[in-house]
Amino acid sequence: MQTHLVFTVIAKDRPGLVERMADIIAGTGGNWIESSMARLGGEFAGIVRIAIDGMHSDDLVAQLRSLSADGIDITLRSDQEGTDMPQGASAHLDLVSQDHPGILRDITHVLSQKGVSIEHLETEVTSGSMQGEALFKASADLRLPVGLDPADLSEALQETAGDMMADVNLID
Repeated sequence: MQTHLVFTVIAKDRPGLVERMADIIAGTGGNWIESSMARLGGEFAGIVRIAIDGMHSDDLVAQLRSLSADGIDITLRSDQEGTDMPQGASAHLDLVSQDHPGILRDITHVLSQKGVSIEHLETEVTSGSMQGEALFKASADLRLPVGLDPADLSEALQETAGDMMADVNLID
């Protein structure tokens, strides 16, 4: 019977990290299904979902955890079979604001109040145009709960964005 494992990885960034994990997964008969990984501040971090025959999952987990001896920390977060199909409409959110503390807190508060799930989020602070002020940018793929009108969510986001002088664009 197939088992689905989800784990996180974090290590000092260096060549060959993904190859080491992929080699272990393939070597134990696992199938790399999906992942999201990035280099942030000199660290390499990611989350990976794989499928493997249940008979081999203990061996796979042991081999992945043995990577800690090389400074590659693996944390198993789930061992559920399969995945639930997402419910509700999808939407995409783009936000740009002059950088200041609390932007993400304020926007995610609105999302949480409306029952919206964040499926993917990327943020960065960049240098602004001519003046060089720091700009906070966020891009998110969202899953709206069944019954939430995207226009209602957009209105709530625009109200919060106005309070912090941010430009928010919700695309459904």
